[in-house]
Amino acid sequence: MAQRGRRPKPTALKVLEGNPGKRPLNVNEPKPGKKAPKCPTWLEPEAKKEWRRMTKTLEQIGVLTKVDAAAFAGYCQAYARWKEAEEFLTKHGTIFKTPSGYIQQVPQVSIAQTYLKIMKDFCSEFGLTPASRTRISIGVEGTANTDDPMEDILRMV
Repeated sequence: MAQRGRRPKPTALKVLEGNPGKRPLNVNEPKPGKKAPKCPTWLEPEAKKEWRRMTKTLEQIGVLTKVDAAAFAGYCQAYARWKEAEEFLTKHGTIFKTPSGYIQQVPQVSIAQTYLKIMKDFCSEFGLTPASRTRISIGVEGTANTDDPMEDILRMV
C-alpha cells in the first residue's frame, strides 16, 4: 500500500532546518549515535572512495549515523555506477548507428539517468543538494535560534 502525503522527515533534520512547520517535534524518536557506520566491504572501489569523501562531513553535521549504513551505501553505489556510465558516454558518445543504418541511443544514457535519479533521492535524504541544504541551519550548540522559548527547549532534548 502506498504512503499518503509527504514522507516524514527525521526530527534531527527538522531541528537543523529550524522546524519551519512549527509542528511539535517527536521527542520519542530513536536517536542513534552520531558515529558514522563502517564502509561495507562489498562496495565497488569508486563507491568506497565516495564513502570516504563524504562520511566525516555528514557525521559532523549529525545526519549520518550507524543505522544509516544501507541508505548511505545505496547512495555511494549509485554514485559509482552513475560515474561509470558517464565516463563511458564521455569516451564513446551517446548515440551509435545500428547495422541497418538507424541512429540509436547507447544504453548508458538511460543507465546514467537512472542512477542520477537514485543519487538525487539519497542526496535529499542526507541534505546533500543545494535545495535541501537551504533548509538546514546549523546553530552553535546551546544557543537559541528562535524567538520561541519552547522551541529552544525542544531543540535541546
